[in-house]
Amino acid sequence: MKTQVGIIGAGPAGLMLSHLLHLQGIDSIILESRTKEEIESTVRAGILEQGTVDLLKSAGVGDRMMREGHVHHGIEIQYNGVRHRVNMHELTEGKEITAYPQHEVIKDLVAKRLQDEGEIYFNVGDVSLQDVDTNSPKIRFRQNQVEDPDVMECDFIAGCDGYHGPSRQMMPLNLRQEKKKIYPFGWLGILAETPIANPELIYANHDRGFALISTRTPQLQRHYIQVDPSDDIKNWSDDRIWTELKARVETVDGWQLPDGPITQKSIVPMRSFTCEPMQCGRLFIAGDSAHIVPPTGAKGLNLAMSDVQVLNRCITDYYHSGDKRHLERYSEIALRRVWKAQRFSWWMTTTLHRNHEHSSFERGIQISELDYLTSSRAALTSLAENYTGLPLEWESSVPV
Repeated sequence: MKTQVGIIGAGPAGLMLSHLLHLQGIDSIILESRTKEEIESTVRAGILEQGTVDLLKSAGVGDRMMREGHVHHGIEIQYNGVRHRVNMHELTEGKEITAYPQHEVIKDLVAKRLQDEGEIYFNVGDVSLQDVDTNSPKIRFRQNQVEDPDVMECDFIAGCDGYHGPSRQMMPLNLRQEKKKIYPFGWLGILAETPIANPELIYANHDRGFALISTRTPQLQRHYIQVDPSDDIKNWSDDRIWTELKARVETVDGWQLPDGPITQKSIVPMRSFTCEPMQCGRLFIAGDSAHIVPPTGAKGLNLAMSDVQVLNRCITDYYHSGDKRHLERYSEIALRRVWKAQRFSWWMTTTLHRNHEHSSFERGIQISELDYLTSSRAALTSLAENYTGLPLEWESSVPV
């Protein structure tokens, strides 16, 4: 089996990269350990930056997103029981965000790749990489638990297989630097059958902890509260969840959060992680293989999309003109945006969550930070620019 680019992982990064390469006339094959049904039914939230929306539209896979996604021109920041609207559309001269779940993006990309006769091998196992430091890297894998492994020969390997996949582990330890931070917070997330609570997302800082009010569909909403990451979801009855949510988002003017049946609930820990570099020989990693951000900044899916946008151009330049300059600088270019997203996600997380180990002085500083943010146009502009998405920079001072 031969292809130009072997892609491990049929998440947003792998699927979008395969589609973008196809548009440039470059062949690829995707290997995915899960079934098609599993990747399309794993429910995940999704806030799409302006650049991600533009990419999906320009690549011809944005029609359903434009019909069914919820466009937001701003968000609301709440503290001391008062809400402050951040008009991102005005502050960024027209940028906006779109609420469209990640698994819906995956459905659209899978459908497009299959429509274009793209090759996706689902439910594969025993994936391993070989010869990544040569001009002929290979991927070994088994299809549907068959006895004999297959071997895929390719020019390049794109590791889009997530944090636990084999791609990053193939990079030598003396080359790979893994930088991480574990937060003392977890998010208890729910899906609830209720009307839309608010036209825009609400980020609430409360003495009891952080809360986020979000939107999924007109009938189904996704909300979150800060909890101990080691807590057991069994300790959280529906009544306890609604009581805590309502307490954290109540306002001095008496606003009430609508409740209803909870159809799904879980607790996830929060961490930041970046691998440097993001390439080794003919192996390039992207998305969660290379970095993880806390969800507060809504950057995970968007970083995956910007990674493969960079990688697509690097590979396209190589095949179309023989130019290796961008290919050799993939890590440098991608990591510039990754670290800015890490900074913003860390800032959102530490500013909005209640750290109960902080002193009263540190709590006072946190509230003062929010007061400054909501009273300064310069600070609000910085928030809006980061939230709606910073540009890709191919050179240190040249945004594109």
